[in-house]
Amino acid sequence: MNNIKKSSYAVPVARIGLLFFVLGFAIGINTYLIPFLREVFNLSTAASYLVMAATFSSFVVFGIPSGFIIKKIGYKGGIVLSFIVMAIGMILFVPSAKTTSFPLFLLALFIGGVGQTLLQTSINPYITILGPEESAASRICIMGISNKVAYALGPIVLSIFMSLDAIKISDVVEPFYIISAIFLIGAGISYFAPLPEIEAQSSQKYKSTETDTHRNSIFQFPHLFLGMGAIFLYIGAETLSLGTVLDFATRLQFAPFKVFDINILAPEIFVSYATFSMIVGYLAGIVLIPKIISQQNALKYSSLFGIIITILVLLSPVKWSVFLVAAMGLANAVMWPAIWPLSLAGLGKFTKTGSSILVLGIVGGAIVPLIFGWMVDLLSLSEGILDMSALLCIYIIFCC
Repeated sequence: MNNIKKSSYAVPVARIGLLFFVLGFAIGINTYLIPFLREVFNLSTAASYLVMAATFSSFVVFGIPSGFIIKKIGYKGGIVLSFIVMAIGMILFVPSAKTTSFPLFLLALFIGGVGQTLLQTSINPYITILGPEESAASRICIMGISNKVAYALGPIVLSIFMSLDAIKISDVVEPFYIISAIFLIGAGISYFAPLPEIEAQSSQKYKSTETDTHRNSIFQFPHLFLGMGAIFLYIGAETLSLGTVLDFATRLQFAPFKVFDINILAPEIFVSYATFSMIVGYLAGIVLIPKIISQQNALKYSSLFGIIITILVLLSPVKWSVFLVAAMGLANAVMWPAIWPLSLAGLGKFTKTGSSILVLGIVGGAIVPLIFGWMVDLLSLSEGILDMSALLCIYIIFCC
């Protein structure tokens, strides 16, 4: 368990939920930037996915160092620092726009990704060990709802300032001044908010054999590295389904179809469909885990469902397949919540280091979309999604 009483879970969980919300918004804006910057700089599909690569490559560069930083300044200190770094990354969008420099945009995204890396390293293990091990996936599902609501809001908020129909690079300036200010406010709130520092203990599974006190190396936990591989493939596929659905819908150029004066076929709305399907999956995880199904089985069933969806994407007409891409969120939802606690099980004093290693796997969000972009230029969008998502599902089944 840990050193926090069950009665005091609610307040820290609520605060961490707010942090997951901020993280989701920071990543969600990338989905809008892909088609926007592609038009501004006349990029190929593969080059436009450098937007995602710039953000997620920071997880490789800064993944391990973030673990050392958390060890030195604790989870709360890491959270405060992550907000400051993300604010710096967001404010760099202003000179990037004023100079119309794509490399500077990529640098801004990379620095923002460094802040996201530090935040991921802080909040994921924290919520994992903040309560019973067997219900960790359920708690992370709650965090996932907060994260994906913000993810959907990201492109909608940017669409207020930046139109995909009449693209102007100068439109970037105002929203990113505002976003930078919000992140700095978040740093201040996190600094003054009471957030207890907790330490993980060895799970019962490992206590029956060999506790972490008898282990002197992180490499003595092979399930941790299997988890890193699973996260690499999972994040790659989730980035494709969430990060490309807006781009996919933009290419299809649906005629407006308004319901209550809202165009429900607007490209930015498709991100909401994708995140809504993930939220449905998270709600299922909250209800089912661990009372009805275990974390391991939830991961396995999600993988099988993902394979079915990807096959349907391939077989469906193009204009229907974009809705199925959005529905892939339902399969993806429980994977992240299940992988983290299964990978960190029994690490004890190595939990902070282990979380930084797991964060390295998030680079899948950089590498897989680049491969996907290259495949789009040579093949077709549906085939690329099928190949990448099937690879994810097969690998996770092996991990189970």
